[in-house]
Order: sequence, then structure tokens, then C-alpha cells
Amino acid sequence: MTEITAPKSAVTAEQFADEIREQLKYTQGVTVEQAKPADVYVAASAAVRRHLMDSWFKTQSDMVNGNTKAVGYLSAEFLMGKQLRNALLNAGLTEQFDAAVKELGFSVQDVVDAEHEPGLGNGGLGRLAACFIDSLASLGVPAFGYGIQYKYGIFEQKFDENGKQIETPDYWLTNEEPWGHIDYNRDQKVSFGGEVVEEDGKKVWKPAWSVRAVPVDYMVPGYASGRVNTLRLWTAKSYDEFDLLTFNKSEYLDAVKPQVEAENISKILYPEDSTPQGKALRLEQQYFFVSASIHDAIRVFYPGQDKPDLTTFADKITFQLNDTHPVIGIPELMRVLMDEYGYDWDTAWTVTNKTFNYTCHTLLPEALEVWPSKLIGELLPRHLEIIEKIQDQFAAELKAKGVDEATIKDMAIYTGDSVRMAYLATYGGSHVNGVAELHSQLLKDVTLKNFSDVYPDKFTNVTNGVTPRRFVKLANPRLSDLITEGLGTDKWVSDLELLKGLEPLAADDEFVKKFAAVKQANKVDFSNYAKREYGFDIDPNTMINTMVKRLHEYKRQALKILAVIARYADIKSGRIAADDVMPRTIVFGAKAAPGYYLAKQTIQLINNVARVINNDPDVKGKLNVYFPWNYNVRLAQHLIPAADLDEQISQAGKEASGTGNMKFALNGAMTVGTLDGANVEIRERVGAENFFLFGMTVDEVDALYAEGYDPKKYYEADPRLKAAIDMVADGTFSNGDKTVYEDLVHDWLTKDWFMTLADFGAYTAIQSEIEALYAQPLEWNRKALINVANSGYFSSDRSMEDYLERIWMTGPLK
Repeated sequence: MTEITAPKSAVTAEQFADEIREQLKYTQGVTVEQAKPADVYVAASAAVRRHLMDSWFKTQSDMVNGNTKAVGYLSAEFLMGKQLRNALLNAGLTEQFDAAVKELGFSVQDVVDAEHEPGLGNGGLGRLAACFIDSLASLGVPAFGYGIQYKYGIFEQKFDENGKQIETPDYWLTNEEPWGHIDYNRDQKVSFGGEVVEEDGKKVWKPAWSVRAVPVDYMVPGYASGRVNTLRLWTAKSYDEFDLLTFNKSEYLDAVKPQVEAENISKILYPEDSTPQGKALRLEQQYFFVSASIHDAIRVFYPGQDKPDLTTFADKITFQLNDTHPVIGIPELMRVLMDEYGYDWDTAWTVTNKTFNYTCHTLLPEALEVWPSKLIGELLPRHLEIIEKIQDQFAAELKAKGVDEATIKDMAIYTGDSVRMAYLATYGGSHVNGVAELHSQLLKDVTLKNFSDVYPDKFTNVTNGVTPRRFVKLANPRLSDLITEGLGTDKWVSDLELLKGLEPLAADDEFVKKFAAVKQANKVDFSNYAKREYGFDIDPNTMINTMVKRLHEYKRQALKILAVIARYADIKSGRIAADDVMPRTIVFGAKAAPGYYLAKQTIQLINNVARVINNDPDVKGKLNVYFPWNYNVRLAQHLIPAADLDEQISQAGKEASGTGNMKFALNGAMTVGTLDGANVEIRERVGAENFFLFGMTVDEVDALYAEGYDPKKYYEADPRLKAAIDMVADGTFSNGDKTVYEDLVHDWLTKDWFMTLADFGAYTAIQSEIEALYAQPLEWNRKALINVANSGYFSSDRSMEDYLERIWMTGPLK
């Protein structure tokens, strides 16, 4: 078992077993003999919460009564993963838990598996938020994570018999959820609609309807810090949940209509927004959680004060806008300061500008939210007025700085027809940051160039990171033990830069062999897990090659699957002798947005390529493809430690950062990738010779766009690419039906926005280099170890320290 490096709780295993018994008896009403693993999971979780409670209260008290500015992390997503193991680790109770559960007669794995992972995020954005609040607590920085407790979260993914993605509700709150504490006494009122009138010379918003925002608090324990912060997720309730008069008329559905309409706000993450109703619901969600959070922060930091001095608000808390979803918080704080507390415009603007900072997570124009002004006017009429005035102030400021009229128009926050949320965030906050060096530079040079030209001091970079607690210490205990052995200390869990001390050991063949043995054991574990959970027969003696991330055209899962098809065709045709084929197991993991047609077609294609290849005896043992459904944090924690080669092959200039690339490198996987996002920094740190680089650069991509990109030219020039696409078109992977992938093939040959076909030749060429190195196990593992040794920079602890120094200007509690 991995040694616990957090302060180990003084409680014994016997005492912890008694605490579980007590919880079973007095909270769940069952004896140990009657209990099921799910009962023990709930009881153990409640016991861990009790151990964290004093530190939680102390952290809150010190935060309010001290002089350290807190961080409010506003995010539409928090992809937390399962909580029990992480909380046990940080509470120093892992060994006691394992022994106590066995003493009670239960399987530790059965109890841990009883926890349902909360699907409160869709990918990197939500997982990043979870890593960040973990690191803030571990650094001792007072913080709130603010978001929504979605009842169903992101959808649960299944595949039908044709390989199509099917979205089903994720009933993560169906069973008892012991981590979230609902506090009805600290609710907030959030209003919508209505009109703005003038009373006594003041603007007064008269909303049409309101909902009740009820906080659900999750403890965020720090590792070795003694601090426990709060993730406060809001759930929507109606003030008029039930109309008895209507019910008594037998109009049962109408009787609960207010309740249904209110609760829709926190029902599901990212409702489909292709309809006006869907757009309205998304905006309602965004305003709901930021309004509740702003009012909550005032309540927290000015307790019992009817007339607080809110000119000090920015000294109490700084709000980080995690992408554009929470940006409506800028006009909301202005409204609160002016309409509820009586401050003049200039004072309110000064406070607001100091309070907010903005993280931009994209370079794709379509991902920078733009709201129809008509919709904002209908739902939030006072806010639209404030946004108009912000625009007037902004335009006047630009004119005074000598900016020409055409540029002022291009930079408009409010165009009359729409509101550009990224522009509002950039002007309305103190800082704007990208999430990797390349991304931040492209923000300044391209995406937000005009703003960078006028306000250069606002822009900075904070490269993303991941928490080593969950993604090394918990996910990869064998590697954790080996790192501790190699370094002679376990302090690396809190100071990941210490991994640099492993680099000299890459020259020690015996240590490298130990490292290789860890990887092989992890591959066996993953093979067993995949068999148990998915029925897959994965050979752990093959290279495990992964591509796991959100399904989007720019991430180029299409490039990977076309290369797989080409390899399959090579083997089938005899172009490559079967004996010369390096056995490879390819594992995909991805969800596509429900309305994203081409992404869903790509998922269907991958599944059907897997079906054909895995059932073809000609390639048995040489090439296999697997696509486990419903990729989530739990699956990631099993797969990442087992991966030999990871794919980060997005088109250069499109990925903001990526954090999967960091997790894989930290766990000893080699990376094949483009010069995109954080790949650039990973390659710089691990060494160019320890990273498989291919593909066009950002400048080359731009030049090809400029000259006119014709994907069909690449199709006609490369026989292997042509053969792969023709196999998709001729029905090889659709039971002979040539119509199934018509749209996908047409898109590849006529549009191919992210130049999959242009990079195909370079991508397949690098595979030969990869296979040549993999044929030398000692050298492969030596390079993989160097990747681990030089990935310490990619800790989310370092990311938080950069935010603290460059943006938030605060630090840990004393």
C-alpha cells in the first residue's frame, strides 16, 4: 500500500470501524449485518466529513476574520470525480478505512465502487476547475468554488448496436449523496424578466418571476495543509412549488408547473441551445449561479451588516471567470452595487473592475459566447441597460486613446443586436489570461488582438496544471511508491518540481527496469478492469495507445481513426507482413455534444472500425481498437497509468492548453503531438528527443488557409489516405451501406476545416519512429521516465501560485 504522506489521523482502524457502525445505526438505520456496500460507503463518507469538520469551520472563520483575500472560482463545471478516496487521502485516513472496512466484513473495492461519480462537467474545463480548488486548499489559500449542482449533470453515454452515441440521463443523485450539505437557511433569491422603471430618479428593476437558489456545500480538503475550503453549488427551487387550488381542480400538471420551471434551471449541464428556449435556459443558468454567488460572498464577508462598506469588496474576494459562462456577473455586480447599495456608477465600476478576472479557454470564435441582446433584454432588462452604458463608456475611452472608429466598432461589447461576452469580460475585469504560452500569445496576436493593443498590461499567461494527488498518488500507487523510493522522500506530492530528482535515475538501467515493471503491472490492472467493466479482451503485452478527450473536429479523432484504417489496410493487403507488425491496442474515449452531428458520426465510425478489426482473424493480436463508453474521471484514473503512448494531435493553434497531455506525461506515457497548446511547453521541458512531434505549425496552417486549402489534393496524392477514406465510403465499416458516412466523407474531401488530410502523411510517418523506439523497451522506458522527471511544472499547485502572483495578489492564510 502507498504510504500516506498527508498528516496521518490519530484515529485507529478500530475507532474508525466504530464510527462507521455508529453512522450505520443512527443515520442509516441498519446494522452491520443488514448493511450493503452502498450503506458502508455512505457511513464511511459521513465519518470522514466529521473528521474534516473542525478544519472546515476554522478555515471559514480565519477567512472572514483575517486579512487574506479569498478566491471565488466561478465555473459552470466542476468535474470532481469520486470523493471518498481523495478525502481519505487528505484526511490521513486511507489505511484506517481499508482496515476498518475489512474488519466489518466488506470488500474495500465494493464499498469504493458504490460511489456514483458526479457528472458535473464535460471535460477539461470542469476537471481543471476541480484541480484548481484542490490545489488552493492544499496551498492553504481561502477559496470558494461556485457553480451549479446539476441534478443530472452531463449525459451518460451509451452506444447502440450500430455504434451510435445514445445520451441517457446521468442519475447521479438518485441514491444517497453524502458529500453535499444542503443549507436552506442560506438561500438567495434570483430574479428574471419584468421591466425597469424609474422611481424618485432611480432605476428600479421590477422582475416578473424569481427562483430560490439553495446552496449545497462540498468540503474541499487540502493535502497536508490543515485547510478545508468550500465548493458551493447552487440548486434551483421554486418559491411557489405547489398550487393547491389548481390541484383540487384535478389539473395536476399545472399545479406543479412553477416547481418544474424553477428546477429546470439546475436540471442538466449544457442544455441543447439550438432553440430559443434552450438559449434562454442557458442564460438563466449562467445568471442564476453568478447572482447567487455574488450575494453569497457579500453575506459571507460582511456578516450581519445592513449597510456594509462594499468599496472594500475587492479586498475581500477576487472572482475568477472560468471562461465566458459566468461573465454576466460583471453587470450583476454593477447592478447590486448601484441598485441595492446605492453606489454611484464610477464607484461601482471601480469595485467591479478590481473584483473580476477572466480566463479565456479557447481560440475558436464560435466558443466565445455571444448573446442576442433581445434575449438579455427579456430575461435581464436592467443588465442590458448596464451593458449599454458600459459600451458607451468603453467607446468613449477608446476614442480618447486615439483608437479609430472602425476598430472601435470591431471591439464593441454591445452591437445593438448582440452582446459579446468575451469582450465584456476583457474590458470589465482587471486581467485576462490564456492557459498555455502559445495560447496566451495567440490570444494577444489574434483572438483579442485589438484589446491587447489597447490594454497590454491586462494580458498574462498561466499555464494549466493537474493535481498530483488524484492523478498520481491515488491513480498510480505503484509509480508513487517508486518515485518516493527514487527520491528518498515523499514530499513530491506537495512539491512536484522535486520530480526533477528522478532524471539522473534514467541512466540507471535497474531503476528503469523497475519503472517498466510498474507500467506493465498497471497495464495488467487496466486489462482486468476493462474486462470486468466493459467485456473487452485487452492484451497487456501490446502497446496501449490512447486518445481520450472531448470529441471535436479540431481535436482530430478523425486523423487517428483514418491512420488506424490505413494500418489495417496495410496488414490486410500484405503491404506489411504480419510478423513485422508491432502489436498495438488503441483506446478511444470521448463524448460528443448531443447536437454535434459530425462528431457523433465520428464516434459511430470509430465503433464500427473497432467492430470490423477486432473480429478479423487476419489482424488478431496485431491491431485492436476499443472505445469504452461514458469516459469519466474514474475510467481516466484506471487508463492513464497504463498508457504507453498518448495522442495530442489537435491542429496547431486550436487547443488552448490540454491537461490530458500533462496527466499522461506525469504517469510515464510518451506523447505524439503537434505544436499546439501545452504540448509546446511539455516538449520544451521533457526534451525534443523525448516527444514525438509531427504536423504543421501555426504559421504553416495560417499560410495554407491563406493560399486556399484543398483537402482533395491530399486525398489524391497519398494512396494510403485514399484507400482509408475509400474504405469508409464503400461501406467496409457499415455493413456495405455506402450512405452511412456520406456526410463525413464529403466533409473530409471538401471542407476539412482542421486539415486532417494535410497532416495525415506526417502523422503516419512518425508512427515508424514510434515503433522503432518501442521495440527497444529499455530506451523507451528511459525516455518515459525522463517525461515523468520533467513534468513537475505541470502541477496545478504551480498554476495556482502563478495566479496568486500574477492576477489575484493574495496568498495562503496564516
